[in-house]
Amino acid sequence: MPSPTRETGKQSDEFLFAGQALLPEGWQSDVLIRIDARGRIAEVTPGAAPQGTRRAVVLPAPVNLHSHAFQRAMAGMSEARGPEPRDTFWTWRQIMFRFLDLLTPEDVEAIAALVQVEMAEAGYAAVGEFHYLHHQPGGTPYDDLGEMSARIAAAADQTGLGLTMLPVLYSQGGCDGRVLGAGQVRFGNDPERFARLHDAARRAISGLPGDTILGVAPHSLRAVTPEGLSAAIALAGDTPIHMHLAEQVAEVTEVEAAHGQRPVDYLLGRHEITAQWCLIHCTQMTGTETLALAQSGAVAGLCPITESSLGDGIFNGVSYLGAGGRIGLGSDSNIRISLSEELRTLEYSQRLRDLCRASVATPTQSTGRVLYDAALRGGAQAAGRTSGVIETGAFADLLALDGEAIDLEGRRGDALLDAWIFAGSDAMVTDLWSAGRHIVQDGRHHRGDVIRARYRDRMRALREKL
Repeated sequence: MPSPTRETGKQSDEFLFAGQALLPEGWQSDVLIRIDARGRIAEVTPGAAPQGTRRAVVLPAPVNLHSHAFQRAMAGMSEARGPEPRDTFWTWRQIMFRFLDLLTPEDVEAIAALVQVEMAEAGYAAVGEFHYLHHQPGGTPYDDLGEMSARIAAAADQTGLGLTMLPVLYSQGGCDGRVLGAGQVRFGNDPERFARLHDAARRAISGLPGDTILGVAPHSLRAVTPEGLSAAIALAGDTPIHMHLAEQVAEVTEVEAAHGQRPVDYLLGRHEITAQWCLIHCTQMTGTETLALAQSGAVAGLCPITESSLGDGIFNGVSYLGAGGRIGLGSDSNIRISLSEELRTLEYSQRLRDLCRASVATPTQSTGRVLYDAALRGGAQAAGRTSGVIETGAFADLLALDGEAIDLEGRRGDALLDAWIFAGSDAMVTDLWSAGRHIVQDGRHHRGDVIRARYRDRMRALREKL
C-alpha cells in the first residue's frame, strides 16, 4: 500500500461524482472527478456512470484572498457611537488598536483556526492571510520573529484550509514618516528586520502541505516608505504581492499631499504592476484610474461586507469588469464570513449606486455566473494557487451544494448559481475540499466542534481583560 503523501495524507485516488458541475467549457451533467493522492484533479469525465462520493452540484471553490484573522474576535464590538461627532474608518481603527493589544499568541491561533473553519464551511478552499500582528504589546519582538506566523500556520495545520501566507511590512504611521502609535507598534518593522521575519514565516509554514504559498504584503502607501516598498517587491521575487490601496478618502488626500498623485496613479507610475499583484479595496478610484488598473492585469481584492461595515465606498465594478479587470473576494475583518453574501453585496452595491439591476450580467451569462467566474479566477491568481477550475492538473478545490435546498431544487446551470447567491446562504454548502482534503461534510468542518470550543475558552478569558 502506498504511503500517504505530504500534500493530503491520502493513500489512493478519490472519486467524486456530480449530478451537475461547472467545468471550464460550462455546465456538464454526470461528471466524474478523479482526485489523486497529491490533491490534484487527475481526470474529469462528463457523462460518466456514478462512482465514489456522490453530490448533486459541484463547483470550483474560490480563494478568500484577504483576511485579518484576529479581527474576527471583534465582531459586534464597534457598533456603538464613540466620542467623535462622526464615526468613521479612523475611529474604528482606534478601537481595533486597543483590542489587539490584549491578544496573546494563543489567542491568535484559536481565532485564526475558527476563522478558517468558518471560511471552509462558507465555501472557501484557501485563504490569503494578510498577516501584520507580529510583535508583543509595546512592540518588543518575540524571541522568535516568526512566533505569530507560526500561530497562523498552526491554525492551517488544524483546519486543512489552503494558505497563502502574506507577512506584512508596516514601518511608519503615515506618509509624513511619523512614528508608529499605540497598537501599531505590534506591526512595525524596518525593511531589514522584515526580511528576517519573512524568512521566519517561511520556516513556520515549512511543515504545511505542498499547496502552501508564501508571498509578501507591503501594507499601504501610508505605512511603508518608497524605499521599503521597493525592498518588499524585491523580496517577493515571483511570489504574490498584496497591498491596501485607495480605500478611504482621507488616505487618498494624504497620499496626494505627500506624493503629488492619487494612490493608484502613483503606484502604477512608479512600479510595474502585473498579474503578480493584488491591490485591496480600491474603492476610491477615478474613472481613469479604474481603466488603468484593469489594464494592468493585477487583481482588485474586494471585501464588500467589510467595505460596507467601514464605510469605505463602492468599487467601480461595472466599468472595471467591462474593461477586462480581474477581481477576487476577501472577508477582511471577518466580522461576517459568507461567500454568497460577499458576492451579493458586491452586486447590490452597484445596483444602489447606478439605479439598475443585473449590473454585470452579459447576454450569455447571468449576474451570479459572471461574479462567480471572476472570483474564482481572481482569487486563484492573487493567491498564486493553481485552482479555481475543475480541470486536470488543478488542485481539487471544490465545493458541493445541497441540490435539495428549497431554493435550489430543480434548478440547473446559471439559474442555480443565481438562486444560491441571491436567494440562499452558505448553509447550502454541504462539502468542501481543499487540495483534495475533504474538510467539510454535511455542512460542518470535521474539527469544527473542537476548534469552536477552544475559541470560546480563549474569548472567555479575553473578555475578562476588556
